[in-house]
Formats: sequence, structure tokens, C-alpha cells
Amino acid sequence: QVQLVESGGGLVQPGGSLRLSCAASGSIFSIKAMGWYRQAPGKERELVARITSGGSTDYTDSVKGRFTISRDNAKKTVYLQMNSLKPEDTDVYYCNIQAVLMGRSSLYQYWGQGTQVTVSS
Repeated sequence: QVQLVESGGGLVQPGGSLRLSCAASGSIFSIKAMGWYRQAPGKERELVARITSGGSTDYTDSVKGRFTISRDNAKKTVYLQMNSLKPEDTDVYYCNIQAVLMGRSSLYQYWGQGTQVTVSS
């Protein structure tokens, strides 16, 4: 029905950069909010950054000034540019979308499969 495919994770040294991408496909009429979350083992999933359909953004305090979220509506894709990465940014990152499907009026939430980001020297 709806698929989210993430890419861009990996291993990077402290101070380095990574760019995550998440492409949505399926019977999507429109996408409202898009976001990135992260989760460490044994911890709750937390919001990293979010962008609305109008382009408004919201970041968790620990990434402000280092991470930038953006979206390409034509490609149904959300990006997370991560700069000045720190070891504490090591987590599995999940993309999330809130979408209206073709022929339906309700808002549905979907998650990507997760991509590992490891920051280590």
C-alpha cells in the first residue's frame, strides 16, 4: 500500500556528515508531515526533526544547528542532512510520514525500516 525506503546511513567519524533519504511510494494522495526519529536499544523512539507540508520545521534541541530536514514533494522524499556528528548521535534512524491515501479522507502514519547511523573514531 505505502512503502518507505530509507538510505544513507553508515559509519562516520566524529565531526563528519551523513545525508539520510526516505522515499515514499504507493497509493498516496498527499503527504502532510514528514519526519525523522531515532531509537537506541532499550530506549523510546524520539523525534529528531519534522517538516510540515508548508515547510515549517521543528528540531530536538540536541541537533539544532547541526541537522537540517528538507523535503521534495514531487519525489515524495524527505532528507536529513546531518553535520558535525557526535558519538551520541549513534542510533537507528526511522523516517515517518503522515499521509492521506487515494480515495480516503483519513490521515495515516507510516514508518520506514530504519537505518543505522554510527559515529565513532
